[in-house]
Amino acid sequence: MDMLVAERLRREAPSLADILGPDAPPLRRRSKVVAVMPAYNAATTLHATVADVPPGSVDKIILVDDGSTDDTVAIAQEMGLEVIVHEQNRGYGGNQKTCYRRALAEGADIVVMIHPDYQYDSRVIAAAVNIIELGICDIVLGSRIRSRAEALAGGMPLYKYIANRFLTAFENILLGQNLGDFHSGFRVYRRAVLETIPFERNSDDFVFDTQFLVQAVHFNFRLGDIPVPVRYFKEASSINFKRSVRYGLHTLWTVAEYWLQRLGLRRSSLFSS
Repeated sequence: MDMLVAERLRREAPSLADILGPDAPPLRRRSKVVAVMPAYNAATTLHATVADVPPGSVDKIILVDDGSTDDTVAIAQEMGLEVIVHEQNRGYGGNQKTCYRRALAEGADIVVMIHPDYQYDSRVIAAAVNIIELGICDIVLGSRIRSRAEALAGGMPLYKYIANRFLTAFENILLGQNLGDFHSGFRVYRRAVLETIPFERNSDDFVFDTQFLVQAVHFNFRLGDIPVPVRYFKEASSINFKRSVRYGLHTLWTVAEYWLQRLGLRRSSLFSS
């Protein structure tokens, strides 16, 4: 997505008032839904992400800025989002901790976490929320891997695709799950999940996401997923090869910690109530 396209999306995107306003068609849901966006330098993609949120699908959008050096905060405030600013970068996991604390304080029944970098499709929020409300799942992820051809055509680097397939297969087997993408940045949680999982003990780095899902399995929550398009482009956030390797190793260790705890060989604070 080049800068001209990003600027057009910014001009055309509705404000939060447009999305949640009185003219929005009523959505048949019973829950208070809060969307949280962990943001870092998302100025060129924030409008596009918010513009795709289905009218009436959320009650509030909260953006937590993790020390951005661009205009993310100003743009978010201009759009009418609630904005929380970290003066210093706390890391991806540290950002999410603030997101979830605030969403729970807002009284959210369901919390949607979506990256504001337009890599994930916010149009599917209503569908994911509906699955939670129907009592089918406690956690719904957006799976980017509907097919290999689609993932690669969407710009996913080959090494990331291979790593994703290996790690997801490993996690599915060792954790007894059947998810299409264990490493998605689109997640929807029932309130009880966030109240039960001790996420404050998790890493402030990217492995936070893996730790959270392994904890969800430990606490017997039901995980499911829905397909989302693959979008890799220059403005979308993505960690480099070196950090990807470190993330992969930490993922393997987190699953190992789960099994050591389960076998009674080693206790971890990640799995303590």
